[in-house]
Amino acid sequence: MDLGDEQPTTHEIGNRTYIVAQVEPLDVDGVRTTEVGTALWLVGFLALLPFWGTLQDNGRTWWLWTCLAGFGLGLCGLEYCRRRRKERAAQRGTR
Repeated sequence: MDLGDEQPTTHEIGNRTYIVAQVEPLDVDGVRTTEVGTALWLVGFLALLPFWGTLQDNGRTWWLWTCLAGFGLGLCGLEYCRRRRKERAAQRGTR
């Protein structure tokens, strides 16, 4: 497996030696992670929606709006990650 550049296999910090495994990262571009996070914010919003009255009585409607804002920001982040993945693929194709 070639990771592109030479990585150290051990790190010595103080009197301890740490061995580094030579593995590739699981989610390089972050698209899947962003998709899951965005979906969870939407699920949170939908799960809290039936409790609107209770949330309003207790002064916690901000929970609902926080979930909605998380979903919206997640969509922005998802678009960013998809564009970054596309650009990185294009750069790999030209090299």
